[in-house]
Amino acid sequence: PRVGLLLLAPAAPPWPCNMGNQQSAQPVAIPDTRAADEALIRNIDAEWVKTVAGKDAQQSSAYYADDGVLMAPGAPLASGKAEIQKTWAGMLATPGFALSFAPTKVTVSRSGDLAYEVGDYEMTTNDKKGKPQTVKAKYVEVWGKQADGKWKALGDAPTPTH
Repeated sequence: PRVGLLLLAPAAPPWPCNMGNQQSAQPVAIPDTRAADEALIRNIDAEWVKTVAGKDAQQSSAYYADDGVLMAPGAPLASGKAEIQKTWAGMLATPGFALSFAPTKVTVSRSGDLAYEVGDYEMTTNDKKGKPQTVKAKYVEVWGKQADGKWKALGDAPTPTH
């Protein structure tokens, strides 16, 4: 007697696998808001400069996210709202303190939730004899769009770069 080996290959069912009214999932297009977000961040910077000129530490630190960081020149790393506000209070209380800054470049991610800016700042403080000393340098700021849609600073890093 011959013994035969029968191999069965899986066959495709005679009906379509996509049953019912299921629609194929199409990726949702994310609107490109980069230009509008860049303009908004530039406006926030302009407001922030005015706030700093008012010497209000609480308002000056309100531009940061709750988990933001500030790397102020000559100060320890300030992490979180309370430390950032304390750092701003110290800077604003410095005799002769004045600060202005403006972005030269703002780049917003395509996803619209992160941005960074590079800019110029000018900071003036009085020396030990009371004479104003001005430092002109650069900074990098990282922004994050919060759940409420507002942009807040995640990382603020002035540098001594000219």
